Amino acid sequence: VIGPSRTIEYKDRVILPYTNAVLHEILRYSSISAVGVMRKCTQDTILQGFPITKGTLIFPNMFSVLYDKEQWATPRKFNPGHFLDKDGNFVNREAFMPFAAGHRVCLGEGLARMNLFITFSSLLRAFTFRLPEGVKEADDRPITGFVLQPHPYKTCAIPR
Repeated sequence: VIGPSRTIEYKDRVILPYTNAVLHEILRYSSISAVGVMRKCTQDTILQGFPITKGTLIFPNMFSVLYDKEQWATPRKFNPGHFLDKDGNFVNREAFMPFAAGHRVCLGEGLARMNLFITFSSLLRAFTFRLPEGVKEADDRPITGFVLQPHPYKTCAIPR
């Protein structure tokens, strides 16, 4: 769509809806943390019928939203279609919050989104990626620890 004559810019996400959808799905499907930033309850409250006392520390479960069956057609499968309408246009989803939400959203979210889009799009324009000969698929199950991380694997980047 853009061609090799100019560099990719963040505003190009509008004319590259599928690329934008793939990047968003990567962030949703492969979120590195199951829990968000710790919060402290500022007053006694009831949440879904459970009492929460003022001062209680709360850890938001990010996976409860990123993998919610009511929000995503195929929550446990990689599916860029989650972010595309029937005409192939990009659709931002309220349930997409890999950078957290509300007052405690990551301060670097805007910079991260811009950098990820430009880098990802530039790499896809410059290279074709494939697994090495004889390798059928990469293991997409995360290694569990303080953060989730991918299993190491090799890939071939072939210049276009």
